[in-house]
This record gives sequence, structure tokens and C-alpha cells, in this order.
Amino acid sequence: MIFKSFKTNELASYRLSIAPMMDCTDRHFRVLMRQITKKSLLYTEMIVAQALHYSKNRNKLLDFDEIEHPISIQLGGDNPNLLAEAAQMAEDWGYDEINLNIGCPSPKVKSGNFGACLMGKPKIVASCIEEMKKSCNLPITVKHRIGIDNLDSDEYLMKFVDSCSSAGADRFIIHARKAWLDGLNPKENRTIPPLQYERVQKLKQKRPNFIIELNGGINTINDCIKALETFDGAMVGRSAYSHPFIWTNIDSIIYGQKEKYLSRSKIIKKIIPYAQKYLDNDGHLWHISKHIINLIENIPNAKKLRQELSEKCQKNKADVYILKKIAQQLEDAGH
Repeated sequence: MIFKSFKTNELASYRLSIAPMMDCTDRHFRVLMRQITKKSLLYTEMIVAQALHYSKNRNKLLDFDEIEHPISIQLGGDNPNLLAEAAQMAEDWGYDEINLNIGCPSPKVKSGNFGACLMGKPKIVASCIEEMKKSCNLPITVKHRIGIDNLDSDEYLMKFVDSCSSAGADRFIIHARKAWLDGLNPKENRTIPPLQYERVQKLKQKRPNFIIELNGGINTINDCIKALETFDGAMVGRSAYSHPFIWTNIDSIIYGQKEKYLSRSKIIKKIIPYAQKYLDNDGHLWHISKHIINLIENIPNAKKLRQELSEKCQKNKADVYILKKIAQQLEDAGH
């Protein structure tokens, strides 16, 4: 199967993407992942359109490092005008595409009348997509579930994606679980409702021209390869965040790039200049190091190294020396 990018003749970045995750996929984690994969599509955490509208410091919400391309901004909201405004900001800021969150089942998001609950309001979703398409020239994608509560039939799912497509949606990222908006918390909604890949596959068969990515339960590169036999892309979530090192072969296996050996020590050394720049701008080293810690696993003395990194980087005046020291220790041990 050939997946063409909307900008180049290369394999499309969405062939493998790292899911937007609150409190995880901030700009520091994304810079870390860019040391591991240059090709995969990265996502911001969800940014609420209303927050952007009223923010006095939009830089804090929207800024990213040039190295993070290709990058998609995920927006949350149910107001077509505010989402259109946010889409225009995203284009002005240099994002590569925009994703609308119709999949988050958290009570906080539900109380704001967006996220997964909007699967029950396809007309509002269509209006949001239409206004966003009018306001910018970026691809607009939709991340959603296979259903919510009792709105979870194959017929309803197809009507929902048809409505989004007619409104202008360019791609669908489908988490192959339904969401129970009452009775399950967000963590439970990621695990308790069973995965139903066959339902997403049935949708792809009936709408072969729709670009569909599979999300949910994809934990290894082999899982991605299997998903790509049927779907246009695979989206990885918690496994990429919690175990970043197992994804170091993404670019060679998924995108056909010449394989380059990446060690944990090399990855940390590559991120040190970024960390120094962040510290020079009054940043705190722990904001970066809390993501780096997850690199250090499944090797001798991992627990000791993780503890050392955690304790020293959380100190107020922590500097990049500790990263250099940890990297050297890993290199000396052949990691």
C-alpha cells in the first residue's frame, strides 16, 4: 500500500502518528520523539478553542519548535466561530494540520459540551468542520470513537463519518472502542469497552476512499504493520509515551528510511542543546527530564539511573550537567 503525503511525494506522515495525550504530549515530549522519529506525525495536547480566544499568552499555548514538524494541533470545542478563529491561528503559527477532538470522554470535557459527547451531535460537528475549512487552508481531521453510549451501531458510525466528510473533513482517526460517557472514567474508557477493529474495517471497506487511521490497542511496531495492511495509518498512544525507546526503528520499518542505530545515550545527548536553550529562557529541567526518564528501562541499573535523574532534575537550579552525566553512564554501559 502506498500512502502519499498532502505536501510531498513521500509516504504520508500519518502512516504512523503519536496520539494527542493530555499531560503527556507537550512540546518537550515531542522534541524527544523527534530524536527517535523524523517522519511520524506528532500531535499537541488538546487545546480548547475558547481558551485560545480569551488567552493573553497565546504563545504559551501555540508555540512549538521547528524540529517538531510534521505536527498537528488538536483543538477542542463546539463553537464553529471559535474553532474557525483557532484554525486560522494554527495556520498562522505554522502547524501542518488541525485535528478536532470528538473522542475525549472526560467529565470536564463533557461539561464543556465537546469531545466524545459531540458524536451525538453530528450537525454541530459538521458546522464546526465547515467553518474551520473556510478559515484556513490546512487539512482538517477528526478523531473520534466508534460510538458513544447507545449510539454505537455501524449505521450510526457511517452516518457520522459521512456527515463529517461532506462538511470537508480530510481524514478520520478512529479509536476502535465506544465510550461510555456515564459510568466510566477516562482511564476506564481506554480499557474496559472492548476493541472492535472489525467495525472500523467494515467502515473502511464501505468507504474505501476515506482516509482512515486506526487507534486503540496499538502497542508495538508489529501492531502498526498489521494495522497498515487494512488502514491508511496507525496511531499509537500510551505505549509511545511510556516506552519511547521501543519505537526507535519507526523510520526504517514504517517509512523505508535508511536505518540508523539509536542508543539511549545518543537520544539524550541530542536533546541537551534544546534543554540548555529552555533553561536559558527560565525553564525548569524537570519539565524535559520527566519525559526522558521513560527512555531508561529494560537495562541493568535502570531503577538507579531513573531515580538519580528524577531526584537531581527536580532541584530548582538543576542544569544540563545531569543529563550529560546520565548519557555518559548509559554510553559507558553500552546503552
